[in-house]
Amino acid sequence: MSEALTKLEQADGVAMLTLDRAAKRNALSRGLRDELVARLADLEKDESVRAVILTGDGPVFCAGFDRSEFEEGAMAKVFEEAVAYQHRVYNFVKPLIAAVNGAALGGGCDLAAMCDLRLAATTAVFGQPQVHFGAPAAYDLMREVMPVGAAREMCLTGRPYDAAEACSLGLVNRVHAPEALMDAVRELAASIAALPGTLPESSKRQFLAHQAGLFEA
Repeated sequence: MSEALTKLEQADGVAMLTLDRAAKRNALSRGLRDELVARLADLEKDESVRAVILTGDGPVFCAGFDRSEFEEGAMAKVFEEAVAYQHRVYNFVKPLIAAVNGAALGGGCDLAAMCDLRLAATTAVFGQPQVHFGAPAAYDLMREVMPVGAAREMCLTGRPYDAAEACSLGLVNRVHAPEALMDAVRELAASIAALPGTLPESSKRQFLAHQAGLFEA
């Protein structure tokens, strides 16, 4: 049996899903993407779960796609295969909160942007640096969470954005000191999970009905 690449904790209607490849900066290998898809599918079916937190182990949220899989001209194939993973995250039917504990770059920035809410540590960094080695930026997704001009700048320059600038542009909802981030995220998730009846999921389904149709196979 292969080693798990994520960790899952559940309590009081909230699930915390942690990317568990700290030694690889939580890079999105095929294995990690597949495991995220499976975890989210299970959480959708679990009626006790009303909100989900997504974070990364160690000092990095997610450094993006695993570039070791881009060898021998495979980059286009990796991105093509990743559409199913992106579709699952982007269309997850329960409230999904990113706790961005550190760098969220390239595919990691995309992963945070596919969540409903993003709380970030002051040490977090966002960006689309993959343009510097010829990989496309996720402009369609960035323009969903940022002003068009800011999304274009991020996708053309590949420069890093600190948490404060990301917050000023709407990419991040709130910024917290690193030691306070997880308590703040848990409090937010608990408040959502405590909403009456089916409101957490019905609200999320309303969001989904109005969001752009990205990541369609």
